[in-house]
Amino acid sequence: MDIRISHTFIAVDDHDKALAFYRDVLGMEVRNDVSFEGLRWLSVGPKNQPDIDIVLEPPAADPNTSPADKRALTDLLHKGLLRAVNFTTDDCDATFERVRASGAEVIQEPMDQPYGVRDCAFRDPAGNMLRFNQARKK
Repeated sequence: MDIRISHTFIAVDDHDKALAFYRDVLGMEVRNDVSFEGLRWLSVGPKNQPDIDIVLEPPAADPNTSPADKRALTDLLHKGLLRAVNFTTDDCDATFERVRASGAEVIQEPMDQPYGVRDCAFRDPAGNMLRFNQARKK
């Protein structure tokens, strides 16, 4: 049995801001940008991983979500409590400088972790925490 990841989801409150960040700052390519019944299916992905799509969706994309739950999810998103995504990079320090230059909120500057990576962290425009790690050279 061969099971692999095909799609993962990141909550965003503004598709255009998210697109500008993930495409223009992180260098991801747009895989789909389709409007359907008042919703937008927007997915991006790393150029070197063509079989993985990151879907950028509203925090309450399910049409059955109650108004109270939509408000709660939006509040959690803005606090940065809904999702975190870890990316790998071949150069943590260069990635840090590129993302910081975009104006993204820095959570952690590059540092060596005791579990074997050098990493840094930011918040995307919606408040999601993104970590970028690089395996330490031996």
